[in-house]
Amino acid sequence: MEKREPFPGAYTAGLLITVSLLVLLVVVGSALPPAAAGFLIASLLGLTVNPKYAPLFLIAGVVSSALGFAGQEPLVAWGGVGLALASGVVWRWVRI
Repeated sequence: MEKREPFPGAYTAGLLITVSLLVLLVVVGSALPPAAAGFLIASLLGLTVNPKYAPLFLIAGVVSSALGFAGQEPLVAWGGVGLALASGVVWRWVRI
């Protein structure tokens, strides 16, 4: 069965929006200090996690933050905190 677009050019528009948001995220993230950039990018991307896998991303965020703080890597440490918080929000409040 052939998949139909919701409207002509919908997939192209979705691709352009996704790439634009990714470029914007990279530009904003590169202008910030490492800790703020890690937290911002990981927390925003963590909000897009499928609720089914949110507990696993929560664990990954906790492990990442522990290893980042242990190794004195602020980007990894605060990125892990952001990922854990965002995954916790998705796991708690988003239902499929």
